[in-house]
Amino acid sequence: MTPTSPVPRPDALPGAGAAAAGAAAGSTGDPHLDRYAARTTGMTASEIRALFAVASRPEVVSLAGGMPNLAALPLDSLAVEVGRLVATEGQGALQYGSAQGVPVLREQIGEVMAFEAGSLSATGGFAPDDVVVTVGSQSALDMLTRLFVDPGDVVLAESPSYVGALGSFAAYQAEVRHVAMDDDGLVPAALEEALQRLAREGRRAKFLYTVPNFHNPVGVSLAPDRRGEVVELCRRYGVLIVEDNPYGLLGFDGQTYPSLRSLDPENVVYLGSFSKIFASGLRVGWALAPHGIRDKLVLAAESATLCPPAFTQLVVSRYLATHDWRSLVKSFREMYRERCEAMLGALETHLPDGCRWTRPRGGFFVWATVPEGVDTRAMLPRAISARVAYASGTGFHADGSGARHMRLSFCYPPPERIVEGVRRLAGVLDGELEVLRTFGLSGTGARPSSGTPGPQAPSVDTA
Repeated sequence: MTPTSPVPRPDALPGAGAAAAGAAAGSTGDPHLDRYAARTTGMTASEIRALFAVASRPEVVSLAGGMPNLAALPLDSLAVEVGRLVATEGQGALQYGSAQGVPVLREQIGEVMAFEAGSLSATGGFAPDDVVVTVGSQSALDMLTRLFVDPGDVVLAESPSYVGALGSFAAYQAEVRHVAMDDDGLVPAALEEALQRLAREGRRAKFLYTVPNFHNPVGVSLAPDRRGEVVELCRRYGVLIVEDNPYGLLGFDGQTYPSLRSLDPENVVYLGSFSKIFASGLRVGWALAPHGIRDKLVLAAESATLCPPAFTQLVVSRYLATHDWRSLVKSFREMYRERCEAMLGALETHLPDGCRWTRPRGGFFVWATVPEGVDTRAMLPRAISARVAYASGTGFHADGSGARHMRLSFCYPPPERIVEGVRRLAGVLDGELEVLRTFGLSGTGARPSSGTPGPQAPSVDTA
């Protein structure tokens, strides 16, 4: 049977694309608009990055960004170590390095993972040769997406999901299908429904992206009894798991969870980072991957950055070798626990009826739900005017949904500023609700007195 030629769309006719691009270029002031690759249409600035310009003003209490607090770092002794590094190893530290990363740091990454897991064997097996050091774990995620995703391929991700991951998926033109969460993390039944739906469509997800520990943005963790279910479902349906774990060591009571990788090392790529437990500005992360994927990651790193900076890797290595970093992690846990308690207490005291929020046991974030009718994205300019900033829930969904939600970060401001920020936010919400009541556009339910539930789980139709 001879295929028929499709009728060309008007925008596919000769010159039509250039004309449209030319018109768009006139409106954007970009004369190169008609030269960009098609995939750049998915590249947009994240809502959170757009917030930084105003949220960083000193009069604004920022509950928006996930910047770690570095106050506990021993900067004086670190300065000595950095000077010693340049003086004794400068010829190598300031030179090109391996695309896979400095060998000594790859070995030390095993110590970090063992500290979280309880032992090296509990990590699912560790070999330094399977580690690829990256420019932050974001770089690893971007390279993995480049390796696995062709335009139109499906990626599964929690609902909501980390905004940086969604940015990478959009840049490579992936179709993101969100999977529901509740207080115990990713819902296995919703994952299975999403996998079955894809099978009925004759499609398969390229991977499941998940942040199982102290999730960004929701703050909850995947329950231990669900972890095996998630791993088994992905194994059964032939779906790779990308496990992003930047917060796993930051449980307030020291609680850690078994990694997904420990349950199936050959079907999980584990991403780690020093950004939350040392210094985010050094941009040092890693991927621990099965051999074949590791080899591809090294090739991707060579083409993207040639090599991760040896200097920053060796600074991290010196820190791990010369400082009691385990005790510092414990001090970070206590600092973030205190700040989280300040936020939860302020939310209970100040937020109006009809609001609810998660109660994280680690990490950086609380996920709040506001009464029906309130649009957190539309409300944000008014919040900035009231000198408080948050991240609207719309930035954490590939389809821009989530307007009834907001991410509140407690990691950076001191407790008294957190309380003041929540007080200001509550005033803004009260104003929104008053307007809605005046025009009969919304009703509010009673706020639960305790045990506030987690994020609203979307129906399986949106998984």
